[in-house]
Amino acid sequence: MNGNENVSRNVNGMEGQYGLEYLHLKNLNNVYWHPTTAVLYEHTIRRHEGLLSHMGPMVVRTGTYTGRSPNDKFIVKEPSSEASVAWGDVNRPFEPEQFDCLWKRMQAYLQGKDIFVQDVYIGSDPQHRVPLRVITEFAWQSLFARNMFNRILDPEELRSFVPEYTIVALPGFKAIPELDGTNSEAFIILNFEKKMVIIGGTSYAGEIKKSAFTLMNHLLPKKGVLPMHCSANVGKRGDTALFFGLSGTGKTTLSADPARRLIGDDEHGWTDRGVFNFEGGCYAKVIRLSPEAEPQIYSTTRRFGTILENVAIDTITRRIDLNDASLTENTRASYPLTHLENIVPEAMGGHPENIIFLTADAFGVLPPISRLTPEQAMYHFLLGYTAKVAGTERGITEPQATFSSCFGEPFMPQHPTVYAELLRKKIAEHGAHTWLVNTGWIGGPYGTGERISIQYTRTLLNAALDGLLDKVEYTTDPFFGLSVPTQCPGVPSEILMPRNTWQDQEAYDRQAAQLAELFRKNFRKYESYVGKEVLEAGPRA
Repeated sequence: MNGNENVSRNVNGMEGQYGLEYLHLKNLNNVYWHPTTAVLYEHTIRRHEGLLSHMGPMVVRTGTYTGRSPNDKFIVKEPSSEASVAWGDVNRPFEPEQFDCLWKRMQAYLQGKDIFVQDVYIGSDPQHRVPLRVITEFAWQSLFARNMFNRILDPEELRSFVPEYTIVALPGFKAIPELDGTNSEAFIILNFEKKMVIIGGTSYAGEIKKSAFTLMNHLLPKKGVLPMHCSANVGKRGDTALFFGLSGTGKTTLSADPARRLIGDDEHGWTDRGVFNFEGGCYAKVIRLSPEAEPQIYSTTRRFGTILENVAIDTITRRIDLNDASLTENTRASYPLTHLENIVPEAMGGHPENIIFLTADAFGVLPPISRLTPEQAMYHFLLGYTAKVAGTERGITEPQATFSSCFGEPFMPQHPTVYAELLRKKIAEHGAHTWLVNTGWIGGPYGTGERISIQYTRTLLNAALDGLLDKVEYTTDPFFGLSVPTQCPGVPSEILMPRNTWQDQEAYDRQAAQLAELFRKNFRKYESYVGKEVLEAGPRA
């Protein structure tokens, strides 16, 4: 098949005209082209990769790597990327010769093995989507790609499909750092020149998803399109809202609002026509998921086609336990958007009226909601303050204060100011209102205070989106200069200014001053890129 030796044809007969010659794979066993969800279930069970749970989800384990491994991600430094990539601790350079050698070893590893191929699109907008081929060693990871990207349902379109980029994920192949130039046995390496991503040594499927996101973050700014680490939904008036934030801050939960239709939960682009979802599915954290507080997401954990990563399961009854964090806090559900009832089928929306920056403040000093000026919006977008939530990355066992530019710096190949400038232009052109929402702690820092009730957060957000907060008085936070509403129907007024929730208000002042200083310290690297108005939009001295 496709000029490869000793390769048996997929029984589904869905092989496209553009085969695997460009990858120079030899002596493969079976190549499964575009297997459906049911077929992938059969392979996953037959190959002992997962367990079928009660009500239908597939439960899988990812071994040692239960979260992303940012220290193992690299970008090949070659002529096409050398000038455009912001090289450093986030975007680590990798030599082209090392990439070629590593890929040759992966080609050798695949001899005699089965592979699964999914041809999909990154992006729902036909003008800006990217044709992607995902090749996996595991059947369940092929289902993950089928869930997370935009499927092609037309057989003729599949047959004529030509991938622009290719992701190859081989968890069973482990790098040798001394030989391969990696940091560990695991690696995620992007090569923009060869239009490839190679992943090995880790079974965590989020690496596939975030590699595709990184590709879009590299490609779209050149077209004047802003790629965003955000969720998006649409209200009854047709008003679009964006929710920026890192994993664990509430993007998925808060955007899945029964009163609003979901465009997507994690990655979007903002064009001159509006916003569009990069993905065809969701990848939600499900640890301690509540059927009362998050009914839509909870329902997906009881659906055929959902993949549950590292969720506890009773092997006798096959019932899952979403409260069990014995493997990781970062338990995940991957499911297609069609598992949710209240969605925008075309996964596109108009220009946003409201933009929400979500942060999980571990210091417990930021207000539950604040209205931002355009200059403050720029400041907080570049700053990207939140807390790393336990389990999202390896080695994180409790929330830690962190700053991630654009609320997604690990996935941004270019300098953060490239994305910030695009955001500034979009806000100015379309007059979006911007809000900073703290889904973290009140009454004290992490370990002393308590996390803000999700019901209060939803009420505050709905008030902002519905224009109710335009009709109330505001007061200015003395440390951060934020405009804070003095009241909101359905929310106790005392929690709107977090100092009032602390028993020791002098301790609050010390914590607030400490966080304000961290803001100023971490923003210094952007001082030469922004104007005086943005600099003055930060915390007060």
